[in-house]
Amino acid sequence: MKDTKTSDLREKSVPELEAMVREERANLYKARRDLVFRRITDTASVKIRRHNIARMMTLIAEKKRGNA
Repeated sequence: MKDTKTSDLREKSVPELEAMVREERANLYKARRDLVFRRITDTASVKIRRHNIARMMTLIAEKKRGNA
């Protein structure tokens, strides 16, 4: 799991970012489920996914306001 760069995300449109958020939320759900069932031991991946979602949501809000 890698951290997404904000500069790469700024180039994307709002619908693309929203699709990425949906995909990342699904992956976050799977990671949390796997963590509960002890299928994965990488607890940092959950934190990274949460931060990626927050980063994307911030950019979506900025673009909708017209600041980007």
